[in-house]
Amino acid sequence: MSRPPHRDQPPGRAPRRPSPRLFARGSFPEASRVAEVLRAETTGGLLLLGGTLAALVWANSPWSGAYDALRDLTVGPAALHLHLSLGSWAADGLLAIFFFVAGLEVKREFVAGDLRDPRRAALPVVAAAGGMAVPALVFVLVNLGEAGDLAGWAVPTATDIAFAVAVLAVISTHLPAGLRTFLLTLAVVDDLFAITIIAIFYTDHLRLGWLLLALVPIGLFGVLVQRRVRSGWVLLPLALAAWALVHASGVHATVAGVLLAFTVPVRRRDGADGRGLAEHLEHLVRPLSAGLAVPIFAFFAAGVTIGGLTGLADALRDPVALGVVTGLLVGKTVGIAGSTWLLARFTRADLDDELSWLDVLGLAILGGIGFTVSLLIGELAFGPGSSRAEHVKVGVLVGSVLAAALASVLLRARNRVYWRLCELEERDEDADGVPDVYQEGGGGREGPSAA
Repeated sequence: MSRPPHRDQPPGRAPRRPSPRLFARGSFPEASRVAEVLRAETTGGLLLLGGTLAALVWANSPWSGAYDALRDLTVGPAALHLHLSLGSWAADGLLAIFFFVAGLEVKREFVAGDLRDPRRAALPVVAAAGGMAVPALVFVLVNLGEAGDLAGWAVPTATDIAFAVAVLAVISTHLPAGLRTFLLTLAVVDDLFAITIIAIFYTDHLRLGWLLLALVPIGLFGVLVQRRVRSGWVLLPLALAAWALVHASGVHATVAGVLLAFTVPVRRRDGADGRGLAEHLEHLVRPLSAGLAVPIFAFFAAGVTIGGLTGLADALRDPVALGVVTGLLVGKTVGIAGSTWLLARFTRADLDDELSWLDVLGLAILGGIGFTVSLLIGELAFGPGSSRAEHVKVGVLVGSVLAAALASVLLRARNRVYWRLCELEERDEDADGVPDVYQEGGGGREGPSAA
């Protein structure tokens, strides 16, 4: 017996499926977790801004020599090839903590987060890919001449989530859940792509023996965490051994942080809902990463002597610096917004209610804030202390500040809409702990989503 046609459809036609929604709210547990993560990143971002400003002021003061001496002070055991400057310890050592947290976040998102649904993963993955490919292309186009240098093509490809959310905090803009989730997951996927680029394209001399040897402590670490061992006195020595061996192999040592993170199980052993080991470790290590590791790296990496407006203008005449600025400001905007528009065009997805393409443009420009990983790639591409590495710093700072300023204007213009949406998301008329907007029939949209 055939079914009658859908009441809203002409006879003989199947019912239309609801259009997928871009930047939908997602689940309440995921929205709550994202809000908690972004609160931690906001604090870390403000500390990052403080470290950056302190470095810039000191490096451009009459005591700039003391800053250089501190950054270049070498410590560590020479016998283990770890007699490194403090700047190198910050870049190679402290940022490994940052990438460990990023690795945990990546794995958790794709195993247990909303991104385990391919439809929801599509938007941040496509946007991150576009937001890395287009800035790299822009940098290459600017540096095609004899005066250019293509080695820094990857510098403008990274988005700094801590810096971005710190800007949102400063301008008092409260993004609704869908946009917050998109921003965080975009940065997570961006970090994954960035560490892949560092491992593949910025490894000059690979010592395969040391790299194979590094698999031993990484494997032991993985076996222990799979057995849900949480003892720091057991795990930390293995992590340090893995980091030292990866460093000796010629691969950038931050890769060790990601490899270790990928071994950590996300789900609980008993299969019940609740915090797994990955989320437990992330909760423990994220404050160390956001509150200490990244700000200290920024302090040692951002201290460039600008030399006033004349020095700034001279640095920006370098195609490398100009490529970084245009890559962050133009490339990121076109890449993120353009790839999002193409996804909507070819999947016939609609923006979520009360959002507009102006919101997408504002987030795309905000994605042009590239700092931590951009500075790291600049040093890997041109060498610490080189003139072009210094010009990269200028380009990253100028591009990030311009992106922050333009994004602030656009997002502040929509702030009244954001506050209304956030109040709706936080309202719980049933007092059951879950806002009605996240529940079926409570005003939220369940069903297909591309965000």
